[in-house]
Amino acid sequence: MPNKKAAQPSHATSQQAGILSLASGPLSLPRKTTFGIDYEMHLGDALSLLKRIPTASIHLIATDPPYFIDGMGSDWDHDKLNTKAKKAGVIGKLPVGMQFNPEQGKEFEKFMNSIAAESFRILKPGGFFVSFSQARLYHRMAVAVENAGFEVRDMMAWKYEGQAKAFSMDHFIRKMEISDEEKSKILASIGGRKTPQLKPQMEPMILAQKPKEGTFVQNWMANQTGLIDTSASLDGKFPGNIMEVKKPSKEEKGHGSLHLTVKPLSLMEHLIRLLSVEGQIVLDPFSGSGTTGVAANRLKRRYIGFEIEERYFDASIKRLNGEPWNEPENQENTQNASTDNQE
Repeated sequence: MPNKKAAQPSHATSQQAGILSLASGPLSLPRKTTFGIDYEMHLGDALSLLKRIPTASIHLIATDPPYFIDGMGSDWDHDKLNTKAKKAGVIGKLPVGMQFNPEQGKEFEKFMNSIAAESFRILKPGGFFVSFSQARLYHRMAVAVENAGFEVRDMMAWKYEGQAKAFSMDHFIRKMEISDEEKSKILASIGGRKTPQLKPQMEPMILAQKPKEGTFVQNWMANQTGLIDTSASLDGKFPGNIMEVKKPSKEEKGHGSLHLTVKPLSLMEHLIRLLSVEGQIVLDPFSGSGTTGVAANRLKRRYIGFEIEERYFDASIKRLNGEPWNEPENQENTQNASTDNQE
């Protein structure tokens, strides 16, 4: 279904209000706010903005938060991250995604505790929370979401064809200050084994639900939430928890896009169709380049997006308005540092 033409965006003052009520208070206001016909985008910190959403006002949250590996934390900085990852997919002499810091998981869970708590508050009873995560830290997200009061309904997976990133040890062994004979023995002992990175072919998602009020039917009558649309299918079969969709093309992501974790539009459309109804409100607190918003609007849902980086805030608005989006040409393209490396 083609996206309807959106009105020209305008930069809003703190007195303008969509579902996001910008009441006076101790929290900082968004740095920039833009309203279209069926969407509103807010530039700023996700947690601060979530706290301004009225209780039980959102039907579906679909998001892809920071992965909390190799610099992808709550202080995500595009330029710093790309500087780290641009050379052969290596960070600190290790493959991207192989930087094991025990604090990563703890920090991710702490971050998600706050995000999940606010998400729980603002969802309508029976409303769904679906979020992507990195395979190594998915369990931390699940704990945070369950701690917030959600019922974890399922683990889903986006299945795609990734690229193997495991490193051979040959180079490191040949640089060792030992005899060639000793090097040969070590190489023979290792037998071609590589770093423990299996070829990435899936990215996990959590499907959680705010407890319903009464029975499924009673909750539906009150909120139109809590049930899934089983006519939504990617392959003509009953919808499953493994969703096989190709990675987005360069054209879909935007020419020269440097965003590292863009999701396929067809996948986001499937999730939104499965878990919501036309006319409802879909929220993504980590909008990125706006794929969730484009999918929501194409399916006649209203959309609220938050984004902390101005370049992607602007990208979201352009895509929501049906305009082409190109990254600034002076930026280095680091497509090699994709989610493949993070698995």
